[in-house]
Formats: sequence, structure tokens, C-alpha cells
Amino acid sequence: MFREVRRIRQALPAEESLAVLEKARRGVLSVTDGEWPYGMPLNHYYCREDGKIYFHCGFGGHREEILKQNPRVSYCVMDEGKKMEGDWALQFESVIVFGTVSFVEDHEKVLEISRRLSRKFTEDEAYIEEEVRNSGARTNMFAITIEHMTGKRVNEK
Repeated sequence: MFREVRRIRQALPAEESLAVLEKARRGVLSVTDGEWPYGMPLNHYYCREDGKIYFHCGFGGHREEILKQNPRVSYCVMDEGKKMEGDWALQFESVIVFGTVSFVEDHEKVLEISRRLSRKFTEDEAYIEEEVRNSGARTNMFAITIEHMTGKRVNEK
């Protein structure tokens, strides 16, 4: 059902793919909304302890409705890439994950993952705690259980 990377020399080993997933701040979550595909950019946190990808939203939104209808998703991230001096082409690594979404029911886990996610963007612990205190009760958290993952090194040249 799932395909492997066709250009095998460009394929990333699983550990390198997980490192890209862990470091990337943003990705695109793709879902099926009725008959149409729907992709949405979002921030995520990859947790090495349980191997899941976490993201959040408010309660009762479009994202929540779609995921209740069909929890199967794909999620794509890519690193910032780099250019070799004097070259126009970008070299980057990307990862595509296929998985199933579940709702995180444990409120303490929601707060802890929110803190970890926030630390990807700021080291200001006072700010993070204030945000968790102000928004934590209204945070809806989801976890993607990875069923298949591929990573790839891309050179645009």
C-alpha cells in the first residue's frame, strides 16, 4: 500500500528521517475533507519517547471535525535547506509520514507537549508558562501514530 522512495540513493535512513522530523518546526498536514484533499500548515512536536507527532488547535474547529470523520493523514516536513557557495540550487531533506490521528485526552500531557512545542520557538520559560496558563484549558491536542515514513535528500540541480 505504501510506496518506498523510488530513487533509493536519495532515501534517508529512518534515524535521519526522524532527526529531520524532530528539528523541523512546521509541516503540512494533509487530510481528506469529503471528496477533496485538504492540506494545512501547522507547528508540530515529534516525541522520541513515544514516537508520535503532536499538534494542537482550538476546540470545535474545522481541523477537529475533519479528523473525527477520517483519522488517516499524511504529514510532510522539510528542513531549511542549504546552498553551496556560488550555486543557485537548494539542497534539502524532506520527510513524509502516513499515520492515524488520535485525540490526547490526558490534560497534563496536553500541557507538557504544549511546553515542549513552545520550546522549539522560544527559550523564554516565563512566556511559555503564561501561554500554557492562559490557553492550556482551551487547547485540543492530537497525536499522529506513524504507520509509514519516508525521507529523501533533494538537490534541485
